[in-house]
Amino acid sequence: MKVLMLGWELPPHNSGGLGVACLQLSKALAKSGADIDFILPYSSDEKYEFMRVTSAQPKNVKSIFKSQAYDSYKYILQDGKEVSVSIADQQQAYEIAVGEIIKGKEFDVIHAHDWLTFRAGLRAKQQTGKPLIAHVHSIERDRAGGKHGNPLVREIEYTGFMMADRIIAVSGRVKKMIAEDYSIPEDKIEVVHNSIDQSFLEPLDTNNAYKYLEYMKGQGWSVVVNIGRLTIQKGLPHFLRAAGEVAKFAPKTFFLIVGDGEQRDELIELAAEQGIADRVIFTGFQRGKNWRDAYSVADLFVMPSVSEPFGLTPLEAVAYGTPAMISKQSGISEVLQNCLKVDYWDEHEMANQIVGLLQNSSLRDELHQNAYREYERMSWSKAANQLMDIYRSHTEKVFA
Repeated sequence: MKVLMLGWELPPHNSGGLGVACLQLSKALAKSGADIDFILPYSSDEKYEFMRVTSAQPKNVKSIFKSQAYDSYKYILQDGKEVSVSIADQQQAYEIAVGEIIKGKEFDVIHAHDWLTFRAGLRAKQQTGKPLIAHVHSIERDRAGGKHGNPLVREIEYTGFMMADRIIAVSGRVKKMIAEDYSIPEDKIEVVHNSIDQSFLEPLDTNNAYKYLEYMKGQGWSVVVNIGRLTIQKGLPHFLRAAGEVAKFAPKTFFLIVGDGEQRDELIELAAEQGIADRVIFTGFQRGKNWRDAYSVADLFVMPSVSEPFGLTPLEAVAYGTPAMISKQSGISEVLQNCLKVDYWDEHEMANQIVGLLQNSSLRDELHQNAYREYERMSWSKAANQLMDIYRSHTEKVFA
């Protein structure tokens, strides 16, 4: 089965979980028999034994550099000139480049990840007549924190959903929202839950990067961590207001916030308003050891998302030794059972559950042990098998 895979990012040039999910899913698909051509909108020297990666660059561009998923790109032209390109223009350039690239490729199915690649996916479908699978990791309502969001993005999503041969939603929650927001028949949408590939997680070492927090834990302090983008979707203001309440009952608690985004300054001000500025640590965006150690130094990981299509970070937390609290408004809540669950807006209950766990080490250990057993049973193989069946159902070839 030859698959044209259209994705906006892959590690290490990723700004969030989208790139991680695309990489791990592609590896599982390759094991299930897929021959994958993955086309990125920027330059990448990364090599993968399980798929080919192509950069979709305009002919007059020497290289493309990306920053964050929804920011402008920097083009280095053949004459050395640097040009900043908006996300809308980058989509158009990607669409045109994909249209040229596929003229020399053979494939059976087009698999496009999220709205950023839908225009390119539609062009590929128009040029070749091959079936288009639209894989939805989030919709605009998610990214806008439950609000309407950008009308241009919604138009692209609607067109992609209408023209796709099949829609893949990463959770039942996402499937329901697609049907509600875009009047798409539910029988056109298949739920394929995300998972986690344990082989991609590097092991911890004994020398944690957060030495100060380790020292303070030895003095009886606790650490609660959040890792993710600082955007309206992620619900950090609710978390910080809950943290202010936690500090009244468990004053020896640090709150470690790992990530960056447009809400950074707002959140710093909110921490000060809550009277906990001396206990909230903003690290900025982290990778590698600092990222892993942030999970392991914590007593509890909290994902307070307003709307989370799936959410891999709680599984990463469990992998690195920390139990998780997740919002009920998340796709991962459909999969992970051994965790604390709370409505993102219920700041009092969020604080109550955090304090309860921090003051009961036996509860913390049991919650993590049970969650880890769930984590050990997870893999992408089920998702890959579901997708291979979907590919086959939309192609003319007959597979034994």
